[in-house]
Amino acid sequence: MTNPAPPRKSPDQPWRTEGTPEEPPRPPGGRKMRGGWWSLILTALVVYLIANLILSFFNEGNEPTISYTEFSKQVDAGNVSKIYAKGNAIQGQLKKGQKSPHGGGKYTKFSTERPTFASDKIWDDLTKHDVTVTAEPVVQHRSFLANLLISLAPMLLLIAVWVFVARRMSAGLGGAGGMLGRKAPPKPVELEPGATRTTFEDVAGIDEVEGELNDVVDFLKNPDAYRRMGAKMPRGVLLAGPPGTGKTLLARAVAGEAGVPFFSASASEFIEMIVGVGASRVRELFAEARKVAPSIIFIDEIDTIGRARGGGSGMGGHDEREQTLNQILTEMDGFSGSEGVIVIAATNRADVLDPALTRPGRFDRVVMVSPPDRGGREAILQIHTREIPLSEDVDLGQVARTTPGMTGAELANLANEAALLAVKRKQERVTQTDLSEALEKVQLGAERPLVMPEEERRRTAYHESGHALLGMLQPGADPVRKITIVPRGRALGVTLSTPESDKYAYTEEYLRGRIIGALGGMAAEQVVYGVVTTGAENDLEQVTNIARGMVARWGMSERVGRLSALPGDAQQAYGLAAAPQTLDVIDGEMRRIVDECYEEACRKLSDHRGQLDALAQALLERETLEEADAYRIAGITRLAKVDGA
Repeated sequence: MTNPAPPRKSPDQPWRTEGTPEEPPRPPGGRKMRGGWWSLILTALVVYLIANLILSFFNEGNEPTISYTEFSKQVDAGNVSKIYAKGNAIQGQLKKGQKSPHGGGKYTKFSTERPTFASDKIWDDLTKHDVTVTAEPVVQHRSFLANLLISLAPMLLLIAVWVFVARRMSAGLGGAGGMLGRKAPPKPVELEPGATRTTFEDVAGIDEVEGELNDVVDFLKNPDAYRRMGAKMPRGVLLAGPPGTGKTLLARAVAGEAGVPFFSASASEFIEMIVGVGASRVRELFAEARKVAPSIIFIDEIDTIGRARGGGSGMGGHDEREQTLNQILTEMDGFSGSEGVIVIAATNRADVLDPALTRPGRFDRVVMVSPPDRGGREAILQIHTREIPLSEDVDLGQVARTTPGMTGAELANLANEAALLAVKRKQERVTQTDLSEALEKVQLGAERPLVMPEEERRRTAYHESGHALLGMLQPGADPVRKITIVPRGRALGVTLSTPESDKYAYTEEYLRGRIIGALGGMAAEQVVYGVVTTGAENDLEQVTNIARGMVARWGMSERVGRLSALPGDAQQAYGLAAAPQTLDVIDGEMRRIVDECYEEACRKLSDHRGQLDALAQALLERETLEEADAYRIAGITRLAKVDGA
């Protein structure tokens, strides 16, 4: 089912629509202004009078009226060049400017009035002094129509500005909010030819989430069946999960599957500097959705305005955020089962949302959207490679096995990077090699053209060999997939290890193996060179995080006990969530675990020094070792690892 889908046409409308039905254009204008036209007419009259006074003042100043006696003197002096007479009224022009009798500057054009009782011989005097008597006025006056148009120009401009402001205020919020420019929603336009809406066929890897949302689709398609049974659909569905897991895509798929209009907005787009604008935008969005019900409203990143409200009001921005949140809560409470408007929101911080938002009756269904498992990753790769020509040797199942923990967005980026590599190499199809190198670029970083001294290069080879050898020797550790001493990203070398299958819980033995493997680089440098370098900085960060979790969160220390001493974000809560004595115990236990693991790492590398040297020598010669070659050179049989779950 293809519905019209208008794009976002104006930045003043903070949402995008998809699948909204056509509607007739709204008549121009806004709400009627009471008494506005009377004040407009009065203002126009005042402007008209002022304009006429100004024009009259300028016209009088350019053509002074002089006495008839002065005119006779100028004629006798031969200073008049031409005149025009109509009855007793005379207009003329002087040859030389004279001082104005009314004060001010000089004048050359003038007007006067011949008295009816005058008995002078004016015609003889004019002829005697060669004065031209013209048939047209010396001073050309504008016509009445021209004067009228000039005087009406300010009034017309004022009317235009007044109507523009009135319409904006009538269609907007009124007052300061309306001046921010919130316009009436634009008319929908149709989808591009051949375009189709998103459905569940475009979503893969999250079947359990689809099952939750199928209820919403079925309700939108068959609302009468639910009403007859007395069942009510959840008014809000909250999609919570890490970034890139497809929350927005799921919401669009629900709307496309049900064939209903879809309104999409980001929570941050409702916020403005002036308090009240966000709440008005929320009201208008929900009003538009009700007009085309059944429909779906999708609000992305709702934690922007949906955070738990505190006691302090703070600055105006906080007041605006809280008013916007309150308006969303009010609008959701105003829904009834017959309206058929469902709100879907997405966030990756569900723990910070206001309890009033997640209570039953609002967002009463919380759907966790997690990264896909191996089968889901393979299905996602198949979707994102539908338009990419693949070579026969491409095994998407193998790619899925080596990408645990990657989200749908990351897998889409992986497929795109492989296609870019194929284009650069001028290939007709994407090969397995392109996908492998794209995965390395995504996971390890791009290669750096860095020329290292031979001694530095040798030390890096032993460092990476230490990581790899301990990963091969440690029971239950993740298999080593690749070893390289080619600089990538910020690292001088990389050892890639990924599990055979997705892990959802970890044993203490597995975590200790992770620590031992991470300390392998530093231990190798200690065993071979007797020194420690700064190359182990990232390794130590991983070790610290794992050890802190074991001791303070997962109950793997006898001294701390089965407590969650540092719950949540340990970096922020460290030093605040536990007593000082408990923190000292945590610190001591972390050091104990790491020291034990480091001693075991050094012991194992000393006992297997020959295999360590063989791996390092092979890396110096070939720079990169794949999984099979690495195990063969180390002389270790590649067996199925015991799952740490």
